[in-house]
Amino acid sequence: MTGKKLNETDFRRNNLDKSSSSYLLQHTTNPVWWQEWSDDLIRYAVKTKKLLFVSVGYATCHWCHVMAAEAFSDPGTANYLNNHFICIKVDREQRPDIDQFLMDFINNQNGRGGWPLNVFMTPELRPVYALTYAPVHSKDLMPSLLSVSEKVHEFFEDNRDNIPSFVSGWNPPDVTNESSLTTTLSKYYDPDNGGFGSGQKFPPHSSLLYLLYQAGLEDSPSIKFICSKTLDAMILRGLNDHLQGGIFRYCVDREWTIPHFEKMLYDQAMAIWCFSLAYRVTGKETYKNMAEKILKCLDECFKIEGLYITAYDADTEHQEGATYLWSYEQLKNELLPEEFENFSNTYFIDKTGNFEGLIHLVRRNDDPLDDIEDKLLSVRRTKKQPSKDDKILCGINALVVIAMLQAGRFLDRPELEKNAAVLMNILLNKFWDGKILRHSYYDGVFKELSFLFDAAAVLTAITMLFENDESWNGVMTEMTIYVESFKDGVKWRESWAEDFQTVYASWSDHPIPSSISLADMGLTRAALLTGKEVCSKEYREPFNSDFYNIVAMMNNGLFHLFESKDILPWSLLPVNSIRIKGKNETDCFMGTCSPLEKRFFNG
Repeated sequence: MTGKKLNETDFRRNNLDKSSSSYLLQHTTNPVWWQEWSDDLIRYAVKTKKLLFVSVGYATCHWCHVMAAEAFSDPGTANYLNNHFICIKVDREQRPDIDQFLMDFINNQNGRGGWPLNVFMTPELRPVYALTYAPVHSKDLMPSLLSVSEKVHEFFEDNRDNIPSFVSGWNPPDVTNESSLTTTLSKYYDPDNGGFGSGQKFPPHSSLLYLLYQAGLEDSPSIKFICSKTLDAMILRGLNDHLQGGIFRYCVDREWTIPHFEKMLYDQAMAIWCFSLAYRVTGKETYKNMAEKILKCLDECFKIEGLYITAYDADTEHQEGATYLWSYEQLKNELLPEEFENFSNTYFIDKTGNFEGLIHLVRRNDDPLDDIEDKLLSVRRTKKQPSKDDKILCGINALVVIAMLQAGRFLDRPELEKNAAVLMNILLNKFWDGKILRHSYYDGVFKELSFLFDAAAVLTAITMLFENDESWNGVMTEMTIYVESFKDGVKWRESWAEDFQTVYASWSDHPIPSSISLADMGLTRAALLTGKEVCSKEYREPFNSDFYNIVAMMNNGLFHLFESKDILPWSLLPVNSIRIKGKNETDCFMGTCSPLEKRFFNG
């Protein structure tokens, strides 16, 4: 979005007070002359031949806060940055295209990335060097931001005509054999603690969904064990907010003990889907309880004017996790002796604590303690609370629609499906004008740019609503055309933004489904629901393509397509089902259509 033209005097100040981003507004008091991304700013950089210093983050990012309070508040560091660079702050949630391009660069440079993501770039948008957190003073072999900036500037002055271009890659994961998918995934599995990998534990939403849908096809004890061990760890250990519901972003340790205390809307949506599906596949009541507690948390904590905000901060008054932590003495004082004894039998309570001398609640077992937990939650609500990011993201709200629909079907709660329809109507009324699907809304201002992820998530949700109500057909057709407009030959573009170079959509299905996977799911489902042919798809390498492989299952006939004159109840259908209303009474599966079984006509 291009604003009024600015002269050099306009740039000699921090201009983020004009921003419509909750994240950027957090940096308005920095002495750095921060600017917001715009065409005019880049033209000014080309004119002055000054390097760009682009810093990307988001409103609830702990290390973004740390860097804002340290290096970006240091007068000496700010003075050097102001004199030698044009400094730009980017909200990764408002500009996922810029974030993805720069993340691809740092991953290419270092093999890993994170936020805050700080990248030095030429005025022609050629990245020079990238780093994440940097301290204000060099320590423990970690150079300060100032020393890095000085070296980058010196390098640029000597090599300004030899900086290579960087193209954000279109790198589809390798094609693989269907029979190897679960075997390969099991190699990543942590048999001691559940989850995948041997380090930090992120909730593996897409991997769980793929395995659970696979378990819907075959009664595999090994698949169910992997899923159950992982889901049980997510419920019992430190990822779960046991008092209020909802899950944190990830755990910093292999044993799922201490979380990074952010609560992200996208994690809640994906977890609702996972636990609801797991309940239908396994029949385990604790999975139903977990899904319902997250749903309750959404309505109590995230809902504003019918839509859902983006996130809660990890920090409370600059202390990570402060709202959620307890001292041993606090717990003993707040609970009666009998309550404390019961609580200690159900939770790991130790005088030395498990997080800097304090206690983050981790369960020993799933024994219900609702009254005691409600009592402690009432106490916790009297504490200072973490700040929240009130931004509304279109695509993530569409994920919530999907989650509600799945929970309604798998938990046998049809009112959730009605709530999902209401949410989608509010979302479309606010973000869709019939031509453009806006991306985000904050403090009365829309981000007008459109992105594939939003369109793909909305289309996928609408195809699920269509299964209940054919009146969604018109908007499903519109959104199908809109999603296809992001196609660029065989590739998908994440955005058609004119103020940045082409960024092709990511394939990675973590922590949420990729734009490509959601687009293919929405288009596949829309085709199946309207009687169009779909082509088979090749499976791709797990772990990064697990959601895409669910789509491949659909394309390859491994989801039942039920057609009937009367709408069939979800409780009678396999978990891997799509249903349509029509004149036939058939179940089409693996390329064969058969008459519906008698059980569907016996009430």
